[in-house]
Amino acid sequence: MNKFDLDDLRAIMRESAGVDEDIDLDGDIADIEFTELGYDSLAVLELASQVQRKYGVPIPDEAVHEMPTPRAAVEFINKQFSIAGV
Repeated sequence: MNKFDLDDLRAIMRESAGVDEDIDLDGDIADIEFTELGYDSLAVLELASQVQRKYGVPIPDEAVHEMPTPRAAVEFINKQFSIAGV
């Protein structure tokens, strides 16, 4: 994989529990807090779990606090890719 991007995250968000149907995930969501997007910490954990299953990149549960926004999540996930050598 070259790089995990916001579109990859959007796809996983659509598959995950927690998305409010009134939220436009196609809009500029990069810097909007997950809580404002309708995702609580459990939904972000599920999102991280899906990334781990789909891409084989380990994301520890405590990383949720390092990923308050989609942009932060993408950056964290890409960092994990480089650590894991994916």
